Amino acid sequence: MIKVEHIGIAVKNLEASVGVYERLLGVKNYKREVVESEQVLTGFLLLKESKIELLQGLSDDSVISKFIEKKGEGIHHVAFDVEDIVSEMKRLQTEGFVLLSEEPKKGADNKLVCFVHPKSANGVLIELCQSIKDNNI
Repeated sequence: MIKVEHIGIAVKNLEASVGVYERLLGVKNYKREVVESEQVLTGFLLLKESKIELLQGLSDDSVISKFIEKKGEGIHHVAFDVEDIVSEMKRLQTEGFVLLSEEPKKGADNKLVCFVHPKSANGVLIELCQSIKDNNI
């Protein structure tokens, strides 16, 4: 793993939350994106090399909506940048971690992603992120 890529924060209302985080961090939201496969609307803020990803569920049965219903708004996951997501997935499985998918999938911000089940990471949902290059897909 290379570095913390971003921290994902579940929010009920992306528009209102973007305003809060823009004022808090003193930076502007640089990107909004819908990730259809997860039924989520994302907004990104960048502080030098650190990113905050705000996540709003787009349906009542989206993972983010269910998370907020159960735990309320707040930190949803910590994402780590990796060079080779497939190799990292294999390494983590060998180490006994449970992955939430067998293959990486397209995520927000031009990334391939895979999540590590929180039960195998002391209650923290971990996301692996690899930047998509033209030959990755």
